[in-house]
Amino acid sequence: MTAPRQPLALTMGEPSGIAGEIVLKAWRAGDGKLVPPFVYLGDPHWLRAEAHHLRSHTHVVEVSSCAEALKRFSDGIPVLSVALAEKPVYGQPCQANAGSVVASISKAVELVQSGQAAAVVTNPIQKALLYGAGFKFPGHTEFLAELSHSPNPIMMLATDDLRVVPVTVHVSLASAIQSLSSDAIQTCARVVHEALIKMFGIAKPRLAISGLNPHAGEGGAMGDEEIRIIKPAVDALALQGLNVMGPLPADTLFHAESRQRFDAIICMYHDQALIPLKTLDFHHGVNTTLGLPFVRTSPDHGTALDIAGRGIANPSSLLAALRLADKMSRSREVMS
Repeated sequence: MTAPRQPLALTMGEPSGIAGEIVLKAWRAGDGKLVPPFVYLGDPHWLRAEAHHLRSHTHVVEVSSCAEALKRFSDGIPVLSVALAEKPVYGQPCQANAGSVVASISKAVELVQSGQAAAVVTNPIQKALLYGAGFKFPGHTEFLAELSHSPNPIMMLATDDLRVVPVTVHVSLASAIQSLSSDAIQTCARVVHEALIKMFGIAKPRLAISGLNPHAGEGGAMGDEEIRIIKPAVDALALQGLNVMGPLPADTLFHAESRQRFDAIICMYHDQALIPLKTLDFHHGVNTTLGLPFVRTSPDHGTALDIAGRGIANPSSLLAALRLADKMSRSREVMS
């Protein structure tokens, strides 16, 4: 793997969960050679304690810059220090550490916006704990959009052979249906179309647009949102030059033959998109935010507090997130 000119900025995540464990395992997966170089934004003392607890022989190397991190990556995990207020306890998030978790994310954005890092890769956070500390965003996506002044952040979940994008995200199903609009579908599709070209190297993206109701409404017999909202959006997108098909019944969009016909599937709500992807390839799914002025990816799982400290966490999704961030940032650089 050819090293990028800058490392990836990897955030701390929830220190009482599995973030430290999967970071250690991700580096060791290639002994620092088969993994894109990254710099970890967290507490080096905590990461060393994590390595000791898990009997990992991975070295933790404190660095003062991304440039130094790139040079030292083969020696161990390079860490730009973001100190924790209290020693983490496995499975028991501490609100005193919430500020450090948020600071790690902010620091990653600063590094990528200043050109010191190639992309942002975020470890899972315990959102409920952050809310209690004054964090006002539903999740990473909205916070990163605020930090980068991006009006249309779009969440994509990706595996090697499936990319899904929900138009409505972290809202109830009732709210998702109520808020669905032709404008929202068009905005989502345009952002996805552009990202597939610039960040995935797909010259002519093919987009599937799902229906909302069973059988895509069956001509209005099972709901009329397809007629009133979705089909007008598809027609408008086609007139804008996008290669789109829909609205298509969601229950037949995700089998192997269907997946080969599209580069991304745009779904109407959160679970319509995420359930098939996580069922097909849970351990290699990657969450990526489109519509930002930089690349951001993340493992497609949570903090896993129930298995923290047990040494059984699977680093595959983090490895996939690091590799996709590297690939996307390279494609973006070529297209710039």
